[in-house]
Amino acid sequence: MSETRFIHGFHAVGARVRRQPESVRELYLAGNRQDARVRDLARAAQLAGLRVVTVEAARLDAMVGHLRHQGVVARIDADFRPVGIGEVLDTLAEPALLLVLDGVQDPHNLGACLRVADAAGAHAVIAPRDRAVGLNATVIRVASGAADAVPYVTVTNLARTLRELKERGVWTLGAEAGAARDLYAADLRGPLAWVLGAEGSGLRRLSAQTCDELVRIPMHGTVESLNVSVAAGICLFEARRQRNSN
Repeated sequence: MSETRFIHGFHAVGARVRRQPESVRELYLAGNRQDARVRDLARAAQLAGLRVVTVEAARLDAMVGHLRHQGVVARIDADFRPVGIGEVLDTLAEPALLLVLDGVQDPHNLGACLRVADAAGAHAVIAPRDRAVGLNATVIRVASGAADAVPYVTVTNLARTLRELKERGVWTLGAEAGAARDLYAADLRGPLAWVLGAEGSGLRRLSAQTCDELVRIPMHGTVESLNVSVAAGICLFEARRQRNSN
């Protein structure tokens, strides 16, 4: 039998139940919650043929290490097959919009980036397997369901992946504070992968060199940089704005 892990909270559990019910082993609900939100989730789980178990809140606390679970926990397959970037590109009916994260190590930042990617309609988030945080419990909680809604693709060699994206016709655009060109002057309507660096250090040299182009987010105040999730939101939503204006 394959290994399992727990996810928690209405957003993360609800997204998994509705989008990938085959990966859910059991759904646990706190017995002291009888509101409409719980009933809707239980109904969706039952329609998907999932086992729903009512338990005391203390048992949920023990499952997720006293994180804020909102009375909802699901036990899922830990080895549920992740989607690959080739599979993502092969199924798109519109130009690709991807977010590539170069070594983000803060779980709150990664969770926020996943939320932004989902909100902007990005088709996948790509990150290196090493020197990056990965999808841990904190990331999943902060992502509020986006970790189960947006494909998260880990790769062994980020520079090689960027070259492969370019071979597939995807324009790789790095966000770099020192770039000469303003992002608002770039044409973002075609297949595109935004490449953003880690907190503080920015893009690694090889990643920056591999990108087709580097652009900057214009800064008008006294701060010199933005949190990576804020920068990701600006970049992705500008691409979405340009596409929607056609």
